[in-house]
Amino acid sequence: MSETPAFLGVGCSATGRRWVGPDAACDRLAETIAQASALPRAVCAVLARAGVMPEQAETYLLPTLRDHLPDPRRLLDMEAAAARFLQAVAQGERIAIFADYDVDGGASAALLICWLRDMGRRATLYIPDRIDEGYGPNEAAMAELAQKHDLIICVDCGTLSHGPIAAAKAAEVIVLDHHLGGETLPDAVAVVNPNRQDETSDLGHLCAAAVVFLMLVESNRQLRVAGKTGPDLMSMLDLVALATVADVAPLIGVNRAFVRQGLRVMADRKRVGLRALADMARLDTAPRAYHLGFVLGPRVNAGGRIGAADLGARLLATDDPHEASALAEKLETLNAERREIEAHVRAAALAQAEARGLDGPLVWAAEDGWHPGVIGIAAARLKEATDRPAVVIALDGDIGKGSGRSVPGIDLGAAIQRLAHEGLLLKGGGHKMAAGLTVARAQLGDAMARLGELLARQGAADRPVSGLKLDGMLMPAAVTPELIDQLDQAGPFGASMRAPRFAFADMAIRSTRPMGESHLRLRFGADQGPTLEAVAFRAFETGLGPFLTASQGRSVHLAGQIEINTWGGRQTPQLRLEDAAAPGAGLD
Repeated sequence: MSETPAFLGVGCSATGRRWVGPDAACDRLAETIAQASALPRAVCAVLARAGVMPEQAETYLLPTLRDHLPDPRRLLDMEAAAARFLQAVAQGERIAIFADYDVDGGASAALLICWLRDMGRRATLYIPDRIDEGYGPNEAAMAELAQKHDLIICVDCGTLSHGPIAAAKAAEVIVLDHHLGGETLPDAVAVVNPNRQDETSDLGHLCAAAVVFLMLVESNRQLRVAGKTGPDLMSMLDLVALATVADVAPLIGVNRAFVRQGLRVMADRKRVGLRALADMARLDTAPRAYHLGFVLGPRVNAGGRIGAADLGARLLATDDPHEASALAEKLETLNAERREIEAHVRAAALAQAEARGLDGPLVWAAEDGWHPGVIGIAAARLKEATDRPAVVIALDGDIGKGSGRSVPGIDLGAAIQRLAHEGLLLKGGGHKMAAGLTVARAQLGDAMARLGELLARQGAADRPVSGLKLDGMLMPAAVTPELIDQLDQAGPFGASMRAPRFAFADMAIRSTRPMGESHLRLRFGADQGPTLEAVAFRAFETGLGPFLTASQGRSVHLAGQIEINTWGGRQTPQLRLEDAAAPGAGLD
């Protein structure tokens, strides 16, 4: 148990969590920011948590690419990659794009396709089938592409693909990637990757689409030097934003600017694919980072998980509204199927992990018949439920294909890559927060035991009891559209920068109303003062729903995120309720 007193004395809430408030240093910094600015105290608390100094507050709230965009040439091989790319464009060479099947790969491919289309050029898109071909370039596909193309550009993959790139000897290859590199690089014209082992830049937090974007920035620069004009890159930032959030890249530095500017571009609804997808998802408000990660991203991913691997990339790249509508409808259907498959795998994986034990440095599950397309999502849910690095493996014959998700401070990609180097995996790699692996069934137990040892050395077994982190307290009357807008300015929120979360102390629940099978809507307030609407999603899947229902008319502490609810053309503030506790219950 932490030495810091539980926030509001909540040592064990309705969901079994300990509430954790800002530490004393954060509180002091928030107060200093408040005194030096006209910002609400709640906003200052969020800025303090991000480590923003008082003199930095104004610029932090308005991140611009002008202030944050790095010189692309800081990345090794960048100039060579752009020069070879422009050579292919100028000489009308046949270009192929080999992309990963997830959102980052699809967005990376779409960036190149759209840039080339604006230059009057076309490219062949190739995305491998997740089940038949697996992640990354394979020798057969690369050799076939090389026979028909002069240049192959591997995006969001390729850094470890020595054999497949060697098989493409009839063409030249450029790699634009961000996954952890090995001791040697494949024989390519250029390998641009901020996570190469010999890279000295501090850009390891970029996703692949951001690396591609920087290559296009360098390409436009080289065109300007030659007296020519390249395509408008600002209009492509919606793709970079989508990939950054969906790939769970840390929202720090230039990534904040990418997402902030990209959301503005997306709000204009000019990209027909994203517009069709947003309409299909009934997204009728200006998008936020949440929508990229949990509404649009999963739908773009659905094709790569259980359908045709190239659907998402084609949707993001198309300029045909009719094609966009058809692709969006197909992805919506596939996403619904994915949710059903995922629910089954998630429940089975959690039950298996619980039987094995949840207090170690790693939680994992493996089973025959699980769909390889949903194991990544199942691993993410397992990680969220246990606050431990998680691996879920789909077994098929003598082989298992797995996906892992990590927690902050634990580098899962490096551990899995070491496991592959030691021979316990047939293949493995990734980055800090997510990784993939292929393992022989006969070595499964030994491999997971060794992975647990490696993660334990990083401190994965010493994580504190699960807690709910809060930024302070609010009263219902303080929750206004203006405050929510100002808090949004401190975003975007996501990986490495969680969304603001506040407590409402000693509230009376005035009414409750079930929504569907597992959600709950309620209204609460203090004494006779103003009330506030709240929604608790999946409340009846935990102890939260029964607790709230039984607490109507009683005094309770509530905690969650404040947001704008849009319904029937009206926009009203509400609390997205995440937890609750009875005053005095569960005291430390």
